[in-house]
Amino acid sequence: MAKVELRNICKVYEGNVRAVDNANITVEDKEFVVFVGPSGCGKSTTLRMIAGLEDITEGELLIDGEPMNDVPPKDRNIAMVFQNYALYPHMSVYENMAFGLRIRKLDKAEIEHRVHEAAKILDIEKFLERKPKALSGGQRQRVAVGRAIVRNPKVFLFDEPLSNLDAKLRVQMRVELSDLHHRLNATMIYVTHDQVEAMTMASKIVVMKDGKVQQIGSPLYLYNHPINKFVAGFIGSPPMNFLTVRVTEKNGSIVLEEGSFELKPVTEHIPWLTGYVGKEIYFGIRPEDLSFTETPPEESGMKVKVEVIEPLGADIHLWLKTETQPLVARTEPHYSFTIGETISLVPHMDKARYFDRETELSILKDLDDKAT
Repeated sequence: MAKVELRNICKVYEGNVRAVDNANITVEDKEFVVFVGPSGCGKSTTLRMIAGLEDITEGELLIDGEPMNDVPPKDRNIAMVFQNYALYPHMSVYENMAFGLRIRKLDKAEIEHRVHEAAKILDIEKFLERKPKALSGGQRQRVAVGRAIVRNPKVFLFDEPLSNLDAKLRVQMRVELSDLHHRLNATMIYVTHDQVEAMTMASKIVVMKDGKVQQIGSPLYLYNHPINKFVAGFIGSPPMNFLTVRVTEKNGSIVLEEGSFELKPVTEHIPWLTGYVGKEIYFGIRPEDLSFTETPPEESGMKVKVEVIEPLGADIHLWLKTETQPLVARTEPHYSFTIGETISLVPHMDKARYFDRETELSILKDLDDKAT
């Protein structure tokens, strides 16, 4: 068992700066949990408190039910992989991986076995005699991961380990780390600002902003049922579009007025919108939920102007504008567009999200709760 629990955890720095505010997070045994959020949201500070590298101001940290607040880092049975690899430049790959085991005075044969076993898993056996300077960034990252594996820790901690790699290598390492999680069947906690890493690797995501946990859930649940506008905009690439619309009632029906067009919500969304008649809300729609059509239905068509075209091979990203508001659409590559032209889009209204203008909370929260 390697269950990690954060109960009302706070980190307050000098000047009453609250880097982490009342975090309640449970990482179950063998889960791959990703903390994600923009720079300064408190995700790395939370990870460092779990590791024991930062003191906990308030709250309680438990591992397998045992309080850890006052336990030194070396006694927590946790291994951490850092962003900058943190390898000893004067040591070989073998020596880097074996160093922690020698400090713990393990038997030489046991050290040999663990290092070679980890090197085999990570495909770095042929590099064991090299120094870190003779390795590529991806190879150094494998060594850093190998150094963590040989310790047989209860929990693996990763602090933005792929941010120094190029785009192609990041994709490769994402796949390798996901495979490693399944092979080791271990508890892993991973910090990143990249929501693509979070979506593709995590069994559970913790979204943070300004030191507060915004929402916790599986990648697809957060994608389909965001609790607020921040989560909706952070999860997904390109991000969700948000248009300011007015909820009105016409001929007994609820419609959303944007100025140049009107949209009709689907039936199951209407009960949550009736209380907003006469008010403005945020209408959220993802780029992939906007369909291009040459002759849109009058009741659901959006007339928009093409401002930027990004051909990406498998699809096209169109950066658009209504009369007053920007948005982005993802379309199929066989369509042909020109900058400056006006096109028609039809939103998939069953995929639409709505957010309160003041609180930015999801208006469909009750409906989302039923989906849990």
